[in-house]
Amino acid sequence: MNIAAAPDIASRQDWPAAIYRTLKDHHVSQISYVPDAGHSRLIEFSHADPEIKTTVLTTEEEGVALSAGAWLGGDRAALLMQSSGVGNCINMLSLLSSCRFPILALVTMRGEWAEFNPWQIPMGKATAQALEIMGVTVLRLERPEEAAEVVSAAASLAFESDQAIAVLISQRMLGRKKWTETQ
Repeated sequence: MNIAAAPDIASRQDWPAAIYRTLKDHHVSQISYVPDAGHSRLIEFSHADPEIKTTVLTTEEEGVALSAGAWLGGDRAALLMQSSGVGNCINMLSLLSSCRFPILALVTMRGEWAEFNPWQIPMGKATAQALEIMGVTVLRLERPEEAAEVVSAAASLAFESDQAIAVLISQRMLGRKKWTETQ
């Protein structure tokens, strides 16, 4: 996918491409993630870019450690996850506050708007508070046209102030999900 030649992203409300470009503008060179449909286009852009190292995680907490290691090695990293994975990171987030490592986490939300899966609702409700209790500053991304601005502010806070920052991407931006039956 070549987005370098893409016309004005904001006018098309192509928020994954806007986030990708913003990460590039902030010199993010490592992306780690647990596969997630909400981040699929951003993951595709990252894999297609030879300047970005991508790492598929088995659990989200590995991404916290990878981000800290990237910082120690002189790189900037972003962690992509779904809100249901935030609970897996709680203990590891203590590393960030104890050592003042920056982290930029982009979290696609579940358990919000038009959720079909009742198992997603409890963590969806607790995500922001769980992150804040662990010292992570939480920003919300509610509208596609604000993607570049919000992620840019988050990246600046993370990498220029050595802060832990999470951007919660509204489930409404992802669209409705439905159970599908395979036969």
